This record gives sequence, structure tokens and C-alpha cells, in this order.
Amino acid sequence: MSTVPSLKKLYLEQVVPELTRTRGYKNKHQVPRLVKIAINTGIDADADKNQIADIQRDIAQIAGQKPVLARSRKAIANFKLKQGQVVGCHVTLRGDAMWEFLCRLLAVALPTIRDFRGVPSKFDGQGNYNLGITDHSIFPEITVENVKKHIGLDLTLVTTAKTDDEGRELLRLLGMPFRRVESAAKAA
Repeated sequence: MSTVPSLKKLYLEQVVPELTRTRGYKNKHQVPRLVKIAINTGIDADADKNQIADIQRDIAQIAGQKPVLARSRKAIANFKLKQGQVVGCHVTLRGDAMWEFLCRLLAVALPTIRDFRGVPSKFDGQGNYNLGITDHSIFPEITVENVKKHIGLDLTLVTTAKTDDEGRELLRLLGMPFRRVESAAKAA
């Protein structure tokens, strides 16, 4: 019997009742929830097999499951790109793996960023959140001594929220450290 991830437990015990109370949902299925987290990174066209294997290994360590390599669909001479060449690496997390990754991201990885002031609070218009990380070595699974090239990651948190406000409230209650917007009057 597996244990329930701590962030999922927080969602079920605190976030759902809070959102039901504040938003006036009549039923627990109306409450927005996290569906999946997609982790994506691009790979240079001139990367050799060893670099691709290293990137794939690092993403697998971060995500906890093996990523899929994305290949180009057609050749583009101006970008020195051949058809079928590896151009990216991505993995989609669902279920307990998704909750565990989000917990590590919020509690361990984001606080290790130097001069961290929070993440932007801009959503995509449909309740989903995209976050770019410039260096993958902020995750504790990555040992900096073994990293030959630092890569950036794109994280997409997909929710069932209908609006950006619902999605923002959901992630805020889960512990996402959004940047505080200071008023212009206070700055002057």
C-alpha cells in the first residue's frame, strides 16, 4: 500500500475546502485540480549522442521517469536541421509522480535560486501555468560536478481551472511563490 504524497494530502484536506468556501462551489468536482505537469527542454542541432544521453539522463533524474526524445519532422537547411534529428526531450507527469515533483519544485528547487523573488503570476488564459527555468542544476537530484552543459527547462502545469484567477488561487494555496506586485504609489 502506497502512501499519499504530502502535497496531494494538503490539496485534499485544505485546498479543496478553502476553494469550496471562497468560490462557492456546490460540488467537489467543480473545484479546480492539477491534471499533469509537462517538462520540456530543447536540444541543440549540433549536439552529439553523448550530450543527448546526458540531457536525457538528467531529465529522467529530475522527473523520476524516462523522457521521450522529440525529433524534427522536416529538414530546414538554414538551421542545419535534418529530418528525424533529435531537437528536444520531454516528459509528462501524472498522479503521484506529479505531486512528488511539484513538492520538490516548491520546497527545494525554487528556494535555491539566487535572489529569488517569486515566480511571475501570468497564466495562459485557460487556467494553465507555464514556468521557465534557466538552469536545471537547481534540482537536488543533479550533481553539478557531472553536468557538462547547463540546460533550461519549460514546465507546464495543466489544471482544470476555467479561468486564470481560479488557476492562480489553486496554485497559490498549494504553495506556489508568486511575485508580489507593488503599487506604483508605494515605489514613488
